[in-house]
Amino acid sequence: QKNSCVLPEDLKNFYLMTDGFQMTWSVKTDDTPMPLGSMVINSVSKLCRLGGSSMYTLPSAPTLADLEDDTDEEGNGDKPEKPHFDSRSLIFELDPCNGNGKVCLVYKHAEPVVSPDTEIWFLDRALYWHFLTKTFTAYYRLLITHLGLPQWQYAFTSYGVSPQAKQWFNMYKPITINTALLSEEADSFVNKLDPNKVFKSKNKTPVLKKKLPPQPPGSQKSHTSMTSAKTSSLAGNSSRK
Repeated sequence: QKNSCVLPEDLKNFYLMTDGFQMTWSVKTDDTPMPLGSMVINSVSKLCRLGGSSMYTLPSAPTLADLEDDTDEEGNGDKPEKPHFDSRSLIFELDPCNGNGKVCLVYKHAEPVVSPDTEIWFLDRALYWHFLTKTFTAYYRLLITHLGLPQWQYAFTSYGVSPQAKQWFNMYKPITINTALLSEEADSFVNKLDPNKVFKSKNKTPVLKKKLPPQPPGSQKSHTSMTSAKTSSLAGNSSRK
């Protein structure tokens, strides 16, 4: 009501179930737990708006809208239109990212009426925007899939994650950090199963029956004549008796 906008349906349903979400996990090094992963969705009370107001009390202090770089305009190729810090967009912080940037819920068309269409964007520390997903549900899946690893949002930027964060990715999410390799060689991470090798069976050789060689026609005729001669002689003998 304060900002004259309506939450998207999936985010609204999320807040109806739970007022925010925070999950952290640690790894043990030298028997000492070290916090590593962090997954955060701000509560409704912490869903703060970014942009318009100044961070300082001085009347002439610059705002984020004053720091916006208009030279990096949208419409380059297939890239989506970037958010604006002025009144053209409404931006709310979903995740502070432990100081590595901010994940934001963005209403990109706020004039003259706030559009209900929202997107999820990542604002890095240099105030550059990077598109993440079109819906909150898709972003939530990304958050869970990347296990909340440090700087995982930078995997969706042109400069990628830091070398230190890449080591954690190689340990816990090796396929995710090798997305370029996965796109180039789609079969490199696929188990190739050859059923002919796995289900090997001993093929029994069929026993061939020996066929008698065919007799020449002349021998068949002589055999027939001999048989008929024997039969006639036997008949003659019986009649004599």
